[in-house]
Amino acid sequence: MKSNAKTSEVRAMIAVLPGDGIGPEVTEQALRVLEAVQRRSEGRHDFSLRRGLIGGAAIDALGDPLPADTLAICQEANAVLLGAVGGPKWDDPNASVRPEQGLLGLRKALNVYANLRPVSSQPALRHASPLRAELLADVDIVFVRELTGGAYFGEKTRTTLAEGGERASDLCVYTTAEIERVVRVAATLARQRRRKLTSVDKANVMETSRLWRHVTVRVMGDEFPDVQLDHMLVDTCAMQLLRSPARFDVIVTENMFGDILTDEASMLAGSMGMLPSASLGECVGGSRRGLYEPIHGSAPDIAGRGIANPIGAILSVAMLLRHSLGLESEADIVERAVASVIAQGLATPDIETVGSRRCTTEQMGAAIVEQILVRLPVDALEPRP
Repeated sequence: MKSNAKTSEVRAMIAVLPGDGIGPEVTEQALRVLEAVQRRSEGRHDFSLRRGLIGGAAIDALGDPLPADTLAICQEANAVLLGAVGGPKWDDPNASVRPEQGLLGLRKALNVYANLRPVSSQPALRHASPLRAELLADVDIVFVRELTGGAYFGEKTRTTLAEGGERASDLCVYTTAEIERVVRVAATLARQRRRKLTSVDKANVMETSRLWRHVTVRVMGDEFPDVQLDHMLVDTCAMQLLRSPARFDVIVTENMFGDILTDEASMLAGSMGMLPSASLGECVGGSRRGLYEPIHGSAPDIAGRGIANPIGAILSVAMLLRHSLGLESEADIVERAVASVIAQGLATPDIETVGSRRCTTEQMGAAIVEQILVRLPVDALEPRP
């Protein structure tokens, strides 16, 4: 990536992997928003795109969920924008090649170990959540999920027993260094927010969680004494997210716990279609290469119907601008545009409530683009205080 600090110019290459199901539909709208940001910059920014196959689409075309050409594009890019992977066509758990292998392989190859998933409740969507509206006031959480360790990447076995039946295992492994680096990302983020960090584990029964807690206490005490640290067992956290979600600021946890808790927390926002994510690696030269994607899956039941919610993908673009390209003001204007459109009552079916106006995937994208290009004032590009 090339940048000029004096004029805030950014020249970046972005890898685009639409994937499967609704992935291409929501990615198309995210790219329209990225183009709108580029147009609004009046030549200050230039985002070049290179497309690749991943997941089921790559299996069908090339027999590989993560083709070498796709991986090469991603390794050369400043950031990667992903749609979704998977679907019933490739759902056989006994298949030797599966779409999810492409996503896990990409995360590992890029070493994007810290997955940021922000969850907030928009006032206009509080009745779209299954929780009572009064519980959702002031909800503003960021999950930091460790992404390249734990049971998902551990050794896996499946054997036939002599007495009949089978035995399967998934080895959950964490090292001190893996825990240290993700806790530092979470604590740094908490320091920029309300200075509260909740570390979620299962230290009462799991040795990996006991190590997690020990390392977290040391890192926070040595490096972040100004950030309040709380520990919470994962089952308690799952309950508190429904009982008192506004109590949380930043939550850091291991891979599998984070995967489950963030899907639960998506209901605070009203729909999984609302939530973005950023998977970040090490900071090199002042920027982090990241993998950006909505947290939802490929939703094959609605693919091709034009009703998928593109907001998670669009807000993933905002995170891309902020974390990989250093464009805080531009990220801010995308988020303001989304909030403005939601406040106006425009809604895809997943977030539709009484009084909202149903729209298609394309109409939602167009409305957000209009806010960026026409309606939001010029000074909206300045960061909020």
